[in-house]
Amino acid sequence: MRNRILEFSHSAVRLSIRHGQLVIHRPEIADMLIPMSDVAVIIAAQPQMSYSQAVLSELLAHGGIFLICNQQRMPVGMLLPLGGHGTQSAYFRQQVELSQPRQKQLWKAVVQAKIAMQAMLLVRETGTDFGLTRLISAVRSGDSSNVEATAAVRYWKALFGPEFRRDRGSEGLNGLLNYGYAVLRAMMARAICAAGLHPTLGIHHCNQYNAWCLADDLMEPYRPVVDRAVLQLSRVVEQEPDVRGPGRQQVLQALLGRVDVADQSWTIFDGVQRLAQSLRSVVCGFGVELIFPEGFVDAADRAADFGVQCHVADGDV
Repeated sequence: MRNRILEFSHSAVRLSIRHGQLVIHRPEIADMLIPMSDVAVIIAAQPQMSYSQAVLSELLAHGGIFLICNQQRMPVGMLLPLGGHGTQSAYFRQQVELSQPRQKQLWKAVVQAKIAMQAMLLVRETGTDFGLTRLISAVRSGDSSNVEATAAVRYWKALFGPEFRRDRGSEGLNGLLNYGYAVLRAMMARAICAAGLHPTLGIHHCNQYNAWCLADDLMEPYRPVVDRAVLQLSRVVEQEPDVRGPGRQQVLQALLGRVDVADQSWTIFDGVQRLAQSLRSVVCGFGVELIFPEGFVDAADRAADFGVQCHVADGDV
């Protein structure tokens, strides 16, 4: 299986299924066929695109996810497979029974891994970690002193400048960050379901109106992958990049990249899957720690595609 992200944002395409393959119909262009088993994510960002019920059912049957975007091209909805694992009901019970102290220890590990990745990104891009590495050891069970927030204040100013403010409701750089995080969240939710866990049962996030609490928890250490792509994009364009522009392509390309996991180079798809599987091991009692990303792998360092292909952007492959 190839983990392909397909984004449709420009042409009014029509999607259908033919002999187990996704068929992309575009005006005045020959149909394109892609094996459905190769598709991990479909992003519907074009208001006039259409797709059949068979497309959705086949995508979900192959473990893929479907993201629906609004007119600003921001993901606002997600479809995930209903049955992700043969013994998931047993895993669900074990998730519910996971003790509060164990959840707090897991959240401590997540925050430490996130800050470590933020520190590595700052060193790579600025030459210094701005004191983030020292904060890692200050994280306590459940991050009771909110070291994550302290690190964030330093991190965002160091990464994008002292005037930058992280705002989920803003456009520009914030909009691109939001877009990348939404896709990353979907990738994480897919991995969680495939591992037989329930994405609503978080270890830290617990908003009753949030159906993806666990995905929001586990995606934290991978956020710097998106941050790095947006930072690099901001350095090569004259005007501030926006989610409505071509910057989405670079963000998606970053999510098709690789990270260091357990002293090996893994695709981000594989990395989030290993993280979800390691959580399942902890939940079931035969694992003791989560498997986090440990560093970035530059595109120039990759010897080959390793089974990951680029997205469909603006109607072109």
